[in-house]
Amino acid sequence: MIKKEMIAMLLAGGQGSRLGVLTSKVAKPAVAFGGKYRIIDFPLSNCINSGIDTVGVLTQYQPLRLNTHIGIGIPWDLDKTVGGVTVLPPYEKVGKTEWYTGTANAIYQNLAYMESFHPDYVLILSGDHIYKMDYEVMLDYHKAHNADVSIAVMPVPREEASRFGIVVTDDNGRILEFQEKPKEPKSNLASMGIYIFSWEALKEALLTLSEQSNCDFGKHVIPYCHEKGETLVAYEYNGYWKDVGTLGSYWEANMELIDIIPEFNLYEEFWKIYTKNDILPPQYLSADSVVERCLVGDGSEIYGSVYSSIIGCGVVIEEGAVVRDSIIMQNAVIKKGAVINKAIIAEQAVIGENAELGVGEEIPNRIKPAVYSFGLAVIGENAVVPANVKIGKNTAVTGVTVPEDYPDGVLQSGEILDKAGDVQ
Repeated sequence: MIKKEMIAMLLAGGQGSRLGVLTSKVAKPAVAFGGKYRIIDFPLSNCINSGIDTVGVLTQYQPLRLNTHIGIGIPWDLDKTVGGVTVLPPYEKVGKTEWYTGTANAIYQNLAYMESFHPDYVLILSGDHIYKMDYEVMLDYHKAHNADVSIAVMPVPREEASRFGIVVTDDNGRILEFQEKPKEPKSNLASMGIYIFSWEALKEALLTLSEQSNCDFGKHVIPYCHEKGETLVAYEYNGYWKDVGTLGSYWEANMELIDIIPEFNLYEEFWKIYTKNDILPPQYLSADSVVERCLVGDGSEIYGSVYSSIIGCGVVIEEGAVVRDSIIMQNAVIKKGAVINKAIIAEQAVIGENAELGVGEEIPNRIKPAVYSFGLAVIGENAVVPANVKIGKNTAVTGVTVPEDYPDGVLQSGEILDKAGDVQ
């Protein structure tokens, strides 16, 4: 009989609609991060660094790139005969078949997978956070408190607490109350969406709540376990943790990597972040290029000037081009003389000669002010921006655009130019 003390279930099916056109063709956990990584690399690397060798990855929205990236788990040493990494999409069943309709519903639909390992504990993770955490330490805490459920929490500023699920604890860390995005929070301990369940407690809750529509951990499972009188404890985490769910937080988290002393260090020997590495030549910087405070991926060629930016693998920045405070993803091309200020340019995009991005005043986006904000110009995957046009702030461009799409050669701040039908 196969037996694993703890297995991990990694929720990676989310669309990530607040990342706008960056997630129109790819699931949020597969979005590029830090030049050479994808967001899902961080929780996967945490698992293997914590000694967890059995991980189920639950996919749903646009899973192709995520599946290709994970493969059989070789980069994370998760290509095991027993356990390893398994991609778990929704599947057709006898009788009622449904998509994953909530975080807990997704886990419920994979009870048979979990049962096959006879685990003592199940670790539930999100696939869209940037952090390093030793889950083994959290498991020790769970055992020491004889808990049924442990919730990883971190202190947040009081004024931001209403954005999170908040836990109220006693002096021993036991959870007295759970508030889901409260208007008036009673504490500043925010749930990180990381849970350890004792297997029997998880199974019983999921079976009981199986008819609940859109069954969710924060809204349904945790309150159910609490009401039932089970032991819920809060495991306080004080390291770096970033939810990169908005364009602003995604841009910020990338930019923090190039601080003089980065709060989140990718270079630590003892806690490596693993990823699928393509076979690429080294990066090339021409004699006339200028590169200051940047991360530059393998296979990139830089002939222009790049300042305080994250450059993905295989990017070409031609002579005379200037890039500042921007994220340029894999295989994008910045043509001669283009000027890029505070932009996010997705994979395979092409920016034409002498085009200018991030110009003018910062005006709220007319159609999606909550998504396209923070003063960023966002260019979608495979998009083409023609030569000599200007693009303002809080903007989005998708598809192959031509000069006629830009009145007077300008896309004003706060506007969206959607030639690919990617802006929902």
